[in-house]
Amino acid sequence: MSILINENTSMLIIGITGKQGRIHTKRTLEGGSKLIAGVSPGKGGQEVEGVPVFNSVKDALSVHPQIDAALLLAPKQFVKGAAIAALHEGIKLLVIITEFVPVMDILEIVTLAKQVGAKVVGPNTIGIISPGKSKLGIMPDYIYGQGHIGVISRSGTLTHETASNLTFKGYGLSTCVGIGGDPIVGMSHADVIELLANDEDTDAIVLIGEIGGTSEEMAAAKIKELGITKPICAFIAGMNAPEGKKMGHAGAIISGDMGTVKSKITALEAVGVTICPTLGSIVDFMKEHNQASGGRLLSLEPQKD
Repeated sequence: MSILINENTSMLIIGITGKQGRIHTKRTLEGGSKLIAGVSPGKGGQEVEGVPVFNSVKDALSVHPQIDAALLLAPKQFVKGAAIAALHEGIKLLVIITEFVPVMDILEIVTLAKQVGAKVVGPNTIGIISPGKSKLGIMPDYIYGQGHIGVISRSGTLTHETASNLTFKGYGLSTCVGIGGDPIVGMSHADVIELLANDEDTDAIVLIGEIGGTSEEMAAAKIKELGITKPICAFIAGMNAPEGKKMGHAGAIISGDMGTVKSKITALEAVGVTICPTLGSIVDFMKEHNQASGGRLLSLEPQKD
């Protein structure tokens, strides 16, 4: 079991004939994911790495109705139209990689997703990976070992570094979700932590946040609401940032007493989350809890030299 995606997830890529679409089509196939089709208006009938290209999601689903997930790599000005079309056609999981999507566009997309019972991850995300099962994203597979640690993060770079640190120290991952760094995103820390809490393949959870926004405080409230007992650690980027400092993500903006390092740490510690001062200390946290898990936190894959 994993969350959001698994070995049976059938997917398509919207924007498959663009430069990034072609790159990630190849990488997705190499990772073993079930990439069934691609969409690129006006390019229907072509192929990318042997994957058939259709003019629209509707056309793709008419031939491959089993597809229920999509990776969106379209330029920002086309994201709204492409996302809304995909959701209307029945895509139940949409990952939006694109950066700089207008706030009102993503608000409309997220609102529609809720209305039709679909999930949106992103925008400005690296996506989702369940190592050894599937990937709906743009992360390098080889630094994501298979195991039982779930990761939720606003930052793609910090997700990569955390996954790499854990994998090369012998610990494995169940599902990693990059929720995206924009002010409005489809799924929050709280949404993902609820799924990981109920996932039998996830024995411990890593929450990676940063100054600005209230997603981490909302995650703390969700942990309390659900009474989650799985070991959880958190790293908050920007712990030493000067007061009022803005970080690189559009969502990393502090307002009043919310969104500060202090407010996030206070909220998370109050519900039993261990705060890790560095990314490296996440490995130490997992080492400490591995024995209690009967060794389940160790990777299910042979480690690379």
